[in-house]
Amino acid sequence: MSLADETTPIRSGHEFEVARLLDYLAPHIPQKQGAASVTQFRGGQSNPTFLIQSDGRVWVLRKKPPGVLLPSAHQVEREYQVMKALAGTDVPVPRMIVLCEDPSVIGMPFYVMEGVEGRVIRDLTLPGLSPSQRRAVYDVQAETLARLHKVDWRAVGLEGFGKPTGYVSRQVARWTKQYEATRTHEIASMDKVMPWLARNIPEGDEAAIAHGDFRLENMILHPTEPRVLAVLDWELATIGHPLPDLAYNCLPYHVDPAFPGVGGLRDLDYAATGIPSEAEYIETYCAAAGRTGIDHWHYYLAFSLFRTAAILQGVYSRALQGTASNANALEVGRLATQAADMAWEQARLDGRN
Repeated sequence: MSLADETTPIRSGHEFEVARLLDYLAPHIPQKQGAASVTQFRGGQSNPTFLIQSDGRVWVLRKKPPGVLLPSAHQVEREYQVMKALAGTDVPVPRMIVLCEDPSVIGMPFYVMEGVEGRVIRDLTLPGLSPSQRRAVYDVQAETLARLHKVDWRAVGLEGFGKPTGYVSRQVARWTKQYEATRTHEIASMDKVMPWLARNIPEGDEAAIAHGDFRLENMILHPTEPRVLAVLDWELATIGHPLPDLAYNCLPYHVDPAFPGVGGLRDLDYAATGIPSEAEYIETYCAAAGRTGIDHWHYYLAFSLFRTAAILQGVYSRALQGTASNANALEVGRLATQAADMAWEQARLDGRN
């Protein structure tokens, strides 16, 4: 499926002056008179994304959404900054073309990057592939994350992109506050896991480029080879501890296939499918990252599940205010409790009080 197959005409509420955009991009993108077109990618990306086609080539534009925005949200400038910094490293990213912070062009800041054609895999069970092909895809995913965490972020110009110390404690405090702000009912496991996380932060600190949403769907793979052509969706990227990044990437091993936003591999027959078990996946990551092992793995899983529960609780709270049907709100609320229960189970497996 090509990039063009993933798009529709620009949706209502996201319109802008296409001619003005193309005039602005003229020094950066070759255009034949009247031949360029702009369409919008499907889906609910927090930053609306568009496809520009011109002269047989494709580019992708990401912009801030319309409306009043929180100061720290939808920072397309940070996406552009981290991908531009990673150019020339062994972490594959699209080539950045231009960042425009002038809202007079299309109404909001935006950036443009080269389009990358390839496979986007959304089904984590990888139907249609052989067991050896499935293993190769998961191996290259783990190795790509390890390569990202090994990048010298200061050397590539990301000094100041995030605070290099205290990442986990800040994240626990941030998501605890976020959960409390959207609390609608008691979730007993959440009330237990939040203080547990705060008092059991593992000793030692590390700093790396943390993607924040690293998963198979956010990569473009070569059409036929187990090779990553581009890592996408850097909106949550920062300088932080690498192990929460890995734990989030491993959440599918702990949830059912229908779990939203994560997918699931729990109870899969790994040997038969060729998909590595969590232990095998972590071993591949550690070998590529130069780690001898991971201490307090259950803590990082508990944190990632707690963070997921806090996010789902926010969705539930907004749904109760009328932004989704009641049936959907109740379902999301149940999943927030489920994620919190799983977080507390990981905390118990950690063994610390």
